[in-house]
Amino acid sequence: MDSPFTFICKPFNSLTLNELYEILALRQKVFVVEQNCPYQDCDNNDQHAFHLLGQDEDGNIAGYARIFPKGIAYPDYCSIGRIATHPASRNQNLGNLIVQESIKHCQSLFGGACSIKISAQAHLENFYAKHGFRATGQVYLEDSIPHISMIR
Repeated sequence: MDSPFTFICKPFNSLTLNELYEILALRQKVFVVEQNCPYQDCDNNDQHAFHLLGQDEDGNIAGYARIFPKGIAYPDYCSIGRIATHPASRNQNLGNLIVQESIKHCQSLFGGACSIKISAQAHLENFYAKHGFRATGQVYLEDSIPHISMIR
């Protein structure tokens, strides 16, 4: 089955103003409003990231992930974070597609052998395990939400 989503990966300086606005609005909708978690989303790391945009058939950002080279989020790992799907695009396999595309881009941007580390919300541990991530360490609180470190 063909996916209704297309993916584009861009460095920060290549994002249009409208793309940046849509990204920030999606992250705020999911992480701040939906999860009722006030936190500082703009953390001065976006400028060092590649931004994976999952666009629907109308060109709207339906899903997103932030991809880092080694040394930005973690000293010894490249990383994927801020993985989000728009509520209107859920139950369409988009979350799986975003993770798969993010892994592909990590491998193509930073080398096929790069290990990827994520800080996963603990309730999503099994979801990420399906994509080859393995939990390391104990559950910890990040912005008052239980998380666990995972490496692929």
